[in-house]
Amino acid sequence: MNKILVILGPTATGKSSLAVKLAKKYNGEIISADSRQVYKRLNIGTGKITKKEMRGVPHYMLDVVSPKKVYSVSDWQKRTRKTIADIISRGKLPIICGGTGFYIQSVVDNIVLPEVPPNKILRKKMEKNSLEKLQKTLARLDIRRFSDIDIKNKVRLIRAIEIATYLGSVPTLERTGAENSYKSLQIGLTLPDKKLKENIHKRLLLRIKGGMINEAKKLHREGLSWKRMRELGLEYRYEADYLEKKMTKAEFIQKLETEIWRYAKRQITWFKRDKNIKWFSPRETRKIDKSLAGFVS
Repeated sequence: MNKILVILGPTATGKSSLAVKLAKKYNGEIISADSRQVYKRLNIGTGKITKKEMRGVPHYMLDVVSPKKVYSVSDWQKRTRKTIADIISRGKLPIICGGTGFYIQSVVDNIVLPEVPPNKILRKKMEKNSLEKLQKTLARLDIRRFSDIDIKNKVRLIRAIEIATYLGSVPTLERTGAENSYKSLQIGLTLPDKKLKENIHKRLLLRIKGGMINEAKKLHREGLSWKRMRELGLEYRYEADYLEKKMTKAEFIQKLETEIWRYAKRQITWFKRDKNIKWFSPRETRKIDKSLAGFVS
């Protein structure tokens, strides 16, 4: 049985660092499961791992596509499956690492994703609606999807409404008829709320000091519209507002930090539904190694 190790959890818990350590120890290669790190040049804003932090471990599903394009979970799933097969064929251990729960579940649980074509008429109509109206529409059509989506991202809200409308009912996630050809072990990293909030605060200030705002300026100069930047969510949404002088720097930091915390809570809610995840504090390295002992042998 081929095997996949998964390192997951909310933002700012140290997933990337742990994944690299385990890859070095167990002959692994890492696949990123982050819905925005697939985009090129979105580095500081997404907290993308640096070459130095990789410590020579190969990483995949980073810098896959231009940020001007939309990259879906279906796109990620197809490419990740091919990447997993390649890593296994070379006798290495695939390690999926990230915080986008839907992406991880699509591979680990062998999810069938509905093929829904774009509906230009519906999209044009929905684009005229307010954010609040889109949220209410999706909540009525598909409360499950509403519970895990970025509810301030109009593009994702409209796409979710499009899928629910096309299927004529609340779409359910179904496994394929066949079992996965690999076995997975999911390791989740967790921290007390107070510590997680501290990590989010420190990490945000470090990224701002490291040039996050200048990165957004450069992206815009190179042709990334403010509209598309907002569609990318979180850091980029608020950077666009700040750079267009719709808020002060203090407001930018405060609102972004609050939104990242809310996002972390949504991540936790998503992951806690999966009873197969084994949860550890980032410091519980011995317990993590013990959990891995039987899996990788």
